[in-house]
Amino acid sequence: MAGRKNLGLALWLAAAFLIAAAGVTPGGVTPGGGASAAEAPPIARKPIAQIKKVTGQAAVLRAGERRPAIVGEMLFVKDVIETGSDGGIGITFIDNTVFSAGPSSQIALDEFQFDSNDFRGAMLADMRQGTLVVVSGDIARSTPGAMKVKTPTAILGVRGTTFAVQVYGDPR
Repeated sequence: MAGRKNLGLALWLAAAFLIAAAGVTPGGVTPGGGASAAEAPPIARKPIAQIKKVTGQAAVLRAGERRPAIVGEMLFVKDVIETGSDGGIGITFIDNTVFSAGPSSQIALDEFQFDSNDFRGAMLADMRQGTLVVVSGDIARSTPGAMKVKTPTAILGVRGTTFAVQVYGDPR
C-alpha cells in the first residue's frame, strides 16, 4: 500500500513539474493565432489545439512535412508532435485538455471531435515515445472514456483526471 501511495505521489509531482516547466494552463485556443485553415491538411480543416509553449527542439509533422513548432500555431487531426532530446511542448485543445510533452517524445493526434454546445466529443492520441502529462478537459468530463491515449502496449480510457505517461523505446 505504501509503495502504491509513493508511486501516486511521484506521478503527481512529475505531472506538476512538467506542466509548470511547460508554462501551460487550461484556457482554450486563442482565435486567430497560428496556422490558417488554408495550411491545414485537406482531411481536417478545423483546428483542434494550439501550441502554448515550446522549449528546445520541437516539430510538427503535417501531411509529410516537418516544420518547427511555434507558439501560437494551430494543430489539426493527424498532426504528429515531436520533441528533441532537449525539447518540451505545451498544447491546449479546444475542449481545454492540456498536453505537456517532455524530451524525446512523439505523439500523434489521431482523432478529435468536440461539440462546444454540449461539450461532448472524442479524442485519441497515440503516444509513441517519451513523456506526456495530461490534464483532461471537457471531453473526459462530459463523456467519460471518450478520451483515449494509446501506447505501444495499452490504451488508456480517460475519465477526467490528471495523469502522466512514459513510453520507452523507439517510435514505430
